Parts: sequence; C-alpha cells; structure tokens
Amino acid sequence: MTVLAWIVFGLVVLALWDVLQRDHAVLRNFPLVGHLRYLFEAVGPELRQYIVTDNDEERPFSRDQRRWVYTSSKQVNSYFGFGSDNAMEEVDNYLIIKHSAFPLDAPHPGDPGYDGQHRIPCAKVLGAWRGRAKAFRPASVVNVSGMSYGSLSSAAVEAISRGCAVAGAMQNTGEGGVSPHHLHGGDVVWQIGTGYFGCRNPDGSFCEERLIETVQRHEHIRALEIKLSQGAKPGLGGVLPAAKISPEIAAARGIPMGRDCISPPRHSAFGGVDEMLDFVERLAERTGLPVGIKSAVGEESFWEEAARLMETTERGVDFIAVDGGEGGTGAGPLVFTDHVSLPFKQGFARVYRTLAERGLHEPIVFIGAGRLGFPAEALFAMALGCDLVSVAREAMLSIGCIQAQRCHTGHCPTGVTTHNRWLVRGLDPNSKAVRLANYVINLRHEMLKLSHACGVEHPALVGSRHFEILDGRLGSRSLDEAFGYGPGLALPSAADIEAIRAIMLAESAPGTPPGVASGHG
Repeated sequence: MTVLAWIVFGLVVLALWDVLQRDHAVLRNFPLVGHLRYLFEAVGPELRQYIVTDNDEERPFSRDQRRWVYTSSKQVNSYFGFGSDNAMEEVDNYLIIKHSAFPLDAPHPGDPGYDGQHRIPCAKVLGAWRGRAKAFRPASVVNVSGMSYGSLSSAAVEAISRGCAVAGAMQNTGEGGVSPHHLHGGDVVWQIGTGYFGCRNPDGSFCEERLIETVQRHEHIRALEIKLSQGAKPGLGGVLPAAKISPEIAAARGIPMGRDCISPPRHSAFGGVDEMLDFVERLAERTGLPVGIKSAVGEESFWEEAARLMETTERGVDFIAVDGGEGGTGAGPLVFTDHVSLPFKQGFARVYRTLAERGLHEPIVFIGAGRLGFPAEALFAMALGCDLVSVAREAMLSIGCIQAQRCHTGHCPTGVTTHNRWLVRGLDPNSKAVRLANYVINLRHEMLKLSHACGVEHPALVGSRHFEILDGRLGSRSLDEAFGYGPGLALPSAADIEAIRAIMLAESAPGTPPGVASGHG
C-alpha cells in the first residue's frame, strides 16, 4: 500500500471510531474535523497568551471556569498550577474567603466514614414551617435549575435526570411540563409557568385536576415551583416555534401540533400577591407537596407585600427561588438579557432583607441561581442566605456544551439544545449522566472543603464574617457592609444549626452507611 492509501485507511478508521464512540458528542457529530476543536483547546493557552484573550476574559463563562467544569465532570485533575493568574488587588468586587486558623479535618479516601458522594443535605426541612404533608429535607444543596424539554433535547433532559439520580440531586423541569425524560430516578421539582404546560385546559388556562393527576402518578415529583419570571427574560413571555414542536413535546405540554407555543408574560390563575398566596395554599393542600415561587428581582413592592401578607394572614410559600439577571438558559432579546432585573447578589440580598425584617428568613427555604455553579460563588450565595443553589448552564457544560451560544438556532453542535436527530444522537444519555453526577459531586466536595477551611461543618454555617470584598484600590468591605446585613442574619435558626451539625457528624462517623443521616424526612 502507498503512503496515501495508509493515510486514507487511517482516516477512515478514525472516522468510524468517532461515529461509534459515545464519550464525545463533538466527535460523534463531526467525525475527523471534530478533532480540530480538541487541538485548538490543547494549544489554546499559548494562543491566548500571545494573540487572543486570557483565561478570565471569555463570557458568560471564562476558560478557567469551563475547564473546571469539564475536568470535574470527567473526574480528571482539576488543579491549576503556578498559582493564581488573577490580579486580585486590581479587581473591584473580588471575593476573598477568610479561612480559619484552626480548620476542620475530614475523612480521606479509605478512612472510616469517608463519603465518596460528598453529600450535603439542606440545613432546613422544605415545607416544614407550613406543615406540608410531604415536607422533606433535600438531600443535596446543589441541584439542577429549570430547563424545559423542548428547550433541551430529549437526550440532554434524560442525561440530567439520570445524573441527578446518581448524585442525589433534584432536577427542575422548567416550564415545559413533566416529560418521560425527566423520570429516570431523580427527584423532580415541577415548575408551573404562565403557560401551565402539563396542567392546562385546551384554552391555555390552569387545570388543577390534571396537575393533581400527574402528581399522583409520579412519586418522584417532590415540590411545585410557580415561575413568575426568569433571569434570562424577566417580564417577557416566550415562544416555542411550531417547527420545534414534536408529538412528544406536544403531549408533555398539552398543546396542539402545528402552532407556535406561547408563554404569556403573566399568570392567569391569579392576579396579585393575595391571590397568588391563595393559589399556593390550594396547591399545597391538594397535593401535600411544598410549593414555592421563582422570580427574578425587579420592583421591590412585590416582595414587601408578599412579606406583609405572609406574616399577617397565615399563608405562605415554602421556598423562594431568586434568579439573577445574569441567568441565561432561555434565549431572549438582548436588552432584556442585559438590562432587565437585578443581578443575583443585589437582587437576592434585597429579597432576603425584606423577608428578614418580618422574621420570615428562618422558616422559608431560599434558593439562588445565576452563575453559582462554582465553589466560591456557591459558598458566597449561601453566606448571603441561600439554603440551596441551582445550576443550569454549568450543568449543560458538564454534559457536553462548549459555549457555542447557538442555543436559539436549533443547531447546537453537541446535541444539548437541538432536536436535529443527527446532532442529538451525539449525546449519549448514559455517559453524560455520569458526567453530570461527577460535576455535582465535585462541586459539593469543593464546597465542603471550603467550609472545613473556614472551621465549620456545613456550607450553611459559613457566615458573613468569612468573606471580604476587595475594591480594586487596596481597600475592602465586609459582606455585611456591602449588603446591609447584620451579624449572623444569613445563618439558619439555632434549631436548624443544631440539627444539621448532628447530621453532618453522623455522616462522617465510622460505620455510618453513606446517605442514611441525610435522607429525606
């Protein structure tokens, strides 16, 4: 054989291997040429050093952030060598975690009590303060935020569901309803949006009986989330084009084929805060499930009225999920993504302070979302008062997203946000489920290590005293100064602190089966 023949033979073999392997969606969808992506990634540091950008310039997620997610999800070395390349003293609002002189030790692999899943249960029992029949303690402080089937491919939704089952995390359905792809073993939070998908009448109005029927049919639905708005396009409805609606998507959403699927900008089942609380209590009574709300933060009068009514009328939500304006799994007009609603830190702090003024911060479970899928960011969110953090785009990265930013075009190259059959086949749900689980587990592991470095057993016990915010001019502020908090404001109640310390101690005790102390209940 000639040299050319050998080259052609080698390329054919490589192309066949690319198409048949299941680990890399890019190679499976783009045999041979997909290797160029990994080549450029390998020489990327050198190219950026001399030609393009540095490790922290790319947006919405920097090269360092994406690399951390990729290495964590693949269970390879996620360490960075030669120290930090961040100009800490020159960057405004740079977060510093203040470690303890006497950090806590933790079991290592092979030691008695070592938990390879690094479980961190919630410090609060979800639904307890309103006495819900199916109140439970979430087994993981890290969960997957709302991403609908329709916005994501069937393979992506299934991979996340299977990964959440392995990691003991919860998956939020997004407003597109509960589909078969959400039901692969993980706990589910059913998000109810303005289109009432999966629980609607033919005219688009809310159908309570259909919701009850679905909840009774699927035991993995553990909570209901009423979505008021989201960070990507707050105050704006949505459209799923008719061309993207398959019979399976239509069945999950309860919509007809051949027509655009419209999400209105507001709910029709209630018209104000008072009616919203009635709606929450009715759903909780009929289903027994904890019921909460999700919203980006705009006008403060909504939160002030909600806090006043919850304090004075014996009604209330079980959890509040605050989505930062920097959140972005949903495509939207540029002006909405860039300028409408407050970023997470400012928005969450305002909501938390408003509830705290009426003593409601301790019983309600607070959830944060908006680029929080990294250890320092997640820990800072908990120091602000979050009990749980939700990740979306970071979860997409863990199952293969390469930040191509083509989510809204239907041509996602890795099969995450498209329904193109060739592209979707590149995403193997089973292998990507392992990646998602690895990412969640490693994020929890890093959060635990940071908590122990601060001298506390659980991330919820990391307080404002553990953070300092540099101002880029050799000065700094405390978290309390920056956000108007008082000492200890964001910590759980004394009873919850005692309970979670006992749970974490039992988890690390020799001879305790992993997960026993932090299970639901």
